[in-house]
Amino acid sequence: MKSYYDCEPTLSDNDVLDVCKQGYLRLEAVVPEEINERVRAFLMENTSHEPTEILYEDWFVEGVIKNPQAAGAVRSLLGVNFGLPLLMSNHRVEYPTEAQAWHRDGNSKFTHELRNLQVFYLPQDCTMEMGPTEIIPGTHLLYSANDHLKHLDRVRGSEYMAGPAGSIFITVYSIWHRRSTSTRAQKPGVRNNLKYNYFRTAPPQRDWCIDPDFNFGNAPYLPERDSGYYRDIWLAASHAAEMFLWLCGKHAQFRTEGGQTWPLNGSAARFTDAPYGVPPGL
Repeated sequence: MKSYYDCEPTLSDNDVLDVCKQGYLRLEAVVPEEINERVRAFLMENTSHEPTEILYEDWFVEGVIKNPQAAGAVRSLLGVNFGLPLLMSNHRVEYPTEAQAWHRDGNSKFTHELRNLQVFYLPQDCTMEMGPTEIIPGTHLLYSANDHLKHLDRVRGSEYMAGPAGSIFITVYSIWHRRSTSTRAQKPGVRNNLKYNYFRTAPPQRDWCIDPDFNFGNAPYLPERDSGYYRDIWLAASHAAEMFLWLCGKHAQFRTEGGQTWPLNGSAARFTDAPYGVPPGL
């Protein structure tokens, strides 16, 4: 298998900005069922928690790693000739079982530079009772030591990565997550959840599906106020704007003057001129 891949991008400006705000992207049932069946059969024979051998199966690479919807999203976020996974993990769980502690994975960097993505793929249906991965939107840019995260329990605004077979969830590597509680005590079973990474190899530039009407000045950098968002939404908006400009290859233009200035006032579209504080050139 080649180490690099390129394809057509599939995300729009607003899609990319949403990943900058939330730290993840949900793609439900994008892998064909015939591929899911082959993956399930492979994992029944290979019960290791690191079944990296599956990366040498051409049908898996084409059907999952280079899946058009997933690879198109990765191409949009990581640019041309992105690096393909080197290691495959399987968060194989025999349920019922208790929830994991909240954590962010080792070697996480909390930065506006998006240089790798972590992906979860469900080869079988994963219901809430089966203990899906749980994430906290926006925490990909919120540092905390893992020892501190272990003290958290239920978090308002968390999202569950439950979904039908063939679902793929793309996340910024540093996002806080855990395995949630599985409760199917009356029907024990096994839940597979394959996890792997993609890598940036090219400088960032705005070469995804560009919307000619997209406006940097009044784009929706703020998270939804009623979404149960875990973070301070004002600081989160500034972080999301910085990441978005970096992905556009415009990080040198990023600045924020604080107070009620850009990017917090971008939705004040009643003004005919640019919102206060928009960096020159945007």
